[in-house]
Amino acid sequence: NLINIIIRRSLNNRQSLKNEIDKIESYYLTNKSINEEEVLKITNLSENYEISTLIDNCLIKNKKKIIEIINDNNFSSDEVIQIVRIFLLKAKRLLNLKNEIEKNSDVESVLNSHKPPVFWKDKEIVKNQLKIWTKDKLHQLIIKISTIELNIKKNSDNAISILLDFILEETISSPSNYS
Repeated sequence: NLINIIIRRSLNNRQSLKNEIDKIESYYLTNKSINEEEVLKITNLSENYEISTLIDNCLIKNKKKIIEIINDNNFSSDEVIQIVRIFLLKAKRLLNLKNEIEKNSDVESVLNSHKPPVFWKDKEIVKNQLKIWTKDKLHQLIIKISTIELNIKKNSDNAISILLDFILEETISSPSNYS
C-alpha cells in the first residue's frame, strides 16, 4: 500500500519515483528507522497534480481520479480561486464548443479551428467532456461556479471546504450521464 502511494505521488514518473526513493533512503540512513507516517511526510506533495488535471477529471466525472487528486493534494487558499477560475474557463470553453458543433457537426474540425486552440494532448479529454455535458447542464454549471466563486470570496476562511464540497457534489454525487 505504501509503495502504491509513493508511486502515485511520483505521478508514475520514473525520475520522480527515484527522487522519492532517494529521499526515503537518505532519511533512513540518518534516522535508522522509518514508519509509514514519516514516509508520507517526506514524499513530495509540493508537486501537486496540476489544477487542470483535477478540473478535466471533474468534467469527465472520473470519480476515482478526483478522489485520488483531492486526497493527494494540500490545496492552499490561494489555489482555490485559481481552481474556480480555471473551472469556469473550461466550462465556458465547452459551452462555446457545443455551440460551434451545433453549426458544424464535425467535432474534429471544430476542435482544430477553435480559438484559443485545443491542444492535441487535450483533444480526447475534451471530446469525452463534450459527450457528457449538454448545453443546458453547462449553463447550470457556469452559474454554479460563479456562485461558488462569490461564496468563496465572502467566506475565505472556508474557501477550501466550499470548493471541495462543490467538486464532490457536482462531479461525484450527480449522475455521470449528462447527455
